[in-house]
Amino acid sequence: MPVEHLDHVAIAVVDVERTLDWYERTLGAQRLHHDLFLAGTIPVALLQVGGSRLSVHQVASPAAPHATTPTPGSADLCFRWSGSIESAISALTDAGNEIIEGPAPRPASNGAMGQSVYCFDPDGNLIELLTLDQ
Repeated sequence: MPVEHLDHVAIAVVDVERTLDWYERTLGAQRLHHDLFLAGTIPVALLQVGGSRLSVHQVASPAAPHATTPTPGSADLCFRWSGSIESAISALTDAGNEIIEGPAPRPASNGAMGQSVYCFDPDGNLIELLTLDQ
């Protein structure tokens, strides 16, 4: 198969600015081409979160093409965390997030076992930080 990896994931949100702020504050995300988004040149806000890209769609006016039913809070996103599980917990709680589960053992995409911790973003999307550092 010629598929290499996911290029980006799109999420539908109620409030784009609130979402961008949360991902910046909580996960150190960086806004990409934000001036173009604000000017209406590109239809989605873009975030770089480590090696992953998120396209943030305003649910009231999602960019075309889009999912059949763009719904805030329907995503389950797992980010690989390069530090310890304790540092992942600190990053989430220091940003004012409640840990809803974890740490808990979970398998990573490479088959290795790791530890995960979970919280919700402002729209109720499930956010998992997975570390292989045990």
